[in-house]
Amino acid sequence: MSTFEWPRAASGEDSAALERWLAGHGWEVDPTVVMVGARGPAVQVRRIGGAWQDGEAGLLILPGDVVEYDGERVRVAPAPQGAAAG
Repeated sequence: MSTFEWPRAASGEDSAALERWLAGHGWEVDPTVVMVGARGPAVQVRRIGGAWQDGEAGLLILPGDVVEYDGERVRVAPAPQGAAAG
């Protein structure tokens, strides 16, 4: 299992690191979806190549999310037990 923490108020350096991590697992940031909120940028990611074109909507990663790659899919990790919602 591989994980990546998408920080709140992510910088350009954070974005480049996420893009490298995703590419290493066959995923990419969807450049057509741009969202910025009070806690920082959110990104939508999708598989590189064909799968996303077949109706797969992609995955929205919000500020502060931890993303997991399980060898097949990328998903947002469940919040730890007892974590306060922010």
